[in-house]
Amino acid sequence: MAAAARFFIRGAHSKLSISGVGTGAHSSFGVTLLKLSPNCSSRTKSQRRHAAHFTYQPDPVPTQYGPTQKMNLFQSVTSALDNTLASDPTAVIFGEDVAFGGVFRCTVGLRDKYGKDRVFNTPLCEQGIVGFGIGVAVAGATAIAEIQFADYIYPAFDQIVNEAAKYRYRSGNLFDCGNLTIRAPWGCVGHGSLYHSQSPEAFFAHCPGIKVVVPRGPVQAKGLLLACIEDKNPCIFFEPKILYRAAVEQVPVEAYTIPLSQAEVLQEGSDVTLVAWGTQVHVMREVATMAQEKLGVSCELIDLQTILPWDTETVCKSVVKTGRLLVSHEAPVTGGFAAEISSTVQEECFLNLEAPIARVCGYDTPFPHIFEPFYIPDKWKCFDAIKKMINY
Repeated sequence: MAAAARFFIRGAHSKLSISGVGTGAHSSFGVTLLKLSPNCSSRTKSQRRHAAHFTYQPDPVPTQYGPTQKMNLFQSVTSALDNTLASDPTAVIFGEDVAFGGVFRCTVGLRDKYGKDRVFNTPLCEQGIVGFGIGVAVAGATAIAEIQFADYIYPAFDQIVNEAAKYRYRSGNLFDCGNLTIRAPWGCVGHGSLYHSQSPEAFFAHCPGIKVVVPRGPVQAKGLLLACIEDKNPCIFFEPKILYRAAVEQVPVEAYTIPLSQAEVLQEGSDVTLVAWGTQVHVMREVATMAQEKLGVSCELIDLQTILPWDTETVCKSVVKTGRLLVSHEAPVTGGFAAEISSTVQEECFLNLEAPIARVCGYDTPFPHIFEPFYIPDKWKCFDAIKKMINY
């Protein structure tokens, strides 16, 4: 059904020019509906997007990987894919619209550089994309599949969970599809609504046999994506789409990897441990600053980076020191990955806790459109949670 709807939408967008990369055919179709509806006011044209709910803070320029170049997040992904295609003659990239660069331009120029046999489009069928990728990987090639939005990964759920994740186990390690990496734009974007804003990492965290990774910026995106591609297990790489252009850093030009399943302590502190991943890391940076300035509370900030398997040692070591834990993510709170982190920390650090573990997450509702500012776990909600913990 989703594929059919998108096919219809894409047909509608051919009559309109796309106003900006990343808004896609879905946005153009919406404009078409507005023009066709006699009840729509022309004032709609003057509406502007709201400011982002965070301020991006770039990481220091890395010096250990050689020369760097200014890149935003989608360009760092392109650079990683370029490095892979150049160094691995078996590597292929495929997905919906990747041949012309993809809706977010992450594969722009790669087909012209490496040929249509190595960078090519697929039908609008996520199950087929992942199934094809499994076959390519089992045959010994490096398969890099793109799901156009993480929201559309669910038709491929069976292929990922019942095939890719279990291939090595069910064959007694005779066969595997460890050369498969699945990329997908992820998270809220300010105007994505129900089907372009979801964060489905927790669904896959319940599945042994795969790895799930979410970067916070361009430097991490390139290093972690290359690590996923090199890893001998199938990996899902979620890319925070709101950061594609908002996040700009000096990124090494040459290939490099950042270890998977290793969290990074971005800021040391003594009173509260803050854990997040992806876009939410930048929200928590602001929260840590607010807590220090307004409450005199010292926060230790951890970017989890890898959701599965996650770095329990780094998180628990921090909580033993601070005695308090706040976990925050955009996905709904019930069954979100914050629950797994909370449970593990409660089991491992119970006698060290000074207050109940706090989760500041999305609500248990579908992702809203105009009410997105109220849905997202912004810095004020997180700040209130810190105050409650400190006053407990």
